[in-house]
Amino acid sequence: FSPLSDAFELVAEDLQTLNKNLQSIVGAENPVLMSAAEQIFGAGGKRMRPALVFLVSRATAQVSGLKDLTKEHRRLAEIIEMIHTASLIHDDVLDESDLRRGKKTVHQLYGTRVAVLAGDFMFAQSSWYLANLENLQVIKLISQVIRDFASGEIKQASGLFDCDADLDEYLIKSYYKTASLIAASAMGAAIFSGVGGDVCEQMYQYGKNLGLCFQVVDDILDFTQSAEQLGKPAGSDLAKGILTAPVIFSLEKDLKLREIIESEFCEAGSLEQAVDIVKSSGGIERARALAREKADQAVESLGCLPQSSFRLALEQMVEYNLERVR
Repeated sequence: FSPLSDAFELVAEDLQTLNKNLQSIVGAENPVLMSAAEQIFGAGGKRMRPALVFLVSRATAQVSGLKDLTKEHRRLAEIIEMIHTASLIHDDVLDESDLRRGKKTVHQLYGTRVAVLAGDFMFAQSSWYLANLENLQVIKLISQVIRDFASGEIKQASGLFDCDADLDEYLIKSYYKTASLIAASAMGAAIFSGVGGDVCEQMYQYGKNLGLCFQVVDDILDFTQSAEQLGKPAGSDLAKGILTAPVIFSLEKDLKLREIIESEFCEAGSLEQAVDIVKSSGGIERARALAREKADQAVESLGCLPQSSFRLALEQMVEYNLERVR
């Protein structure tokens, strides 16, 4: 048993209910949307984000003496998964990916126009359900996330092949693209448990640092995993001109790398050469240390919670994520 399946086991029933409700929320009246949702909801996603909502909800409910989750907690988990799904549909269009988790992407099946509209519909639908929660603090928190997604994509698209991008810019972009949603999920869950502002803030920090750690680990795997494991060739972000932590660290050490990247890999074999430089110049090790630092900060934020199986599961989530690049 991986520590993650233990963590998910604790909220297995919550996740089952979520799956049933997601279908009805997406809107059964539109077969294309239904099918788009099935594609993603059914594509064996890890459901990490809603599981996180449930774990934080249950861990913080113990602080405020709630006996069970509220319907707001459950709706929040559904909204978060819908926002995440909408962003995946749009991501696949932007990246022109043909497969997601081994299944054809929505735009492969129905064309780009439908995929863009399906993503838009899911963002809109999640906003409508969000408004119906009638909690202004949570509405502000989550609607900011939808804005952050777009900011992150625009930042990424306008900074391709830019060898002067530094670590701070990378972390800001990673916050927009990944950590913002996870931070808001954790804080929203705490707000609905009715705990104090300081605990809510700690949950936000937990989610933010878990999200950043998650992104750094993904970016390391882009170099260290084989094409079979990744489902795409190694260094595929770099090939598109997206410079992640391992590359940014390597650029400080190796001037040849800058030359190759700025030439946009016009020469045969130059991408492979760049990937080799990243691997040999210590960029991967420094990125691992960065992931570890964010992981430690995430775990530290859990100190405000009483010891429980839910808090332990939140700690394990962080550790499990780091295990991927051991």
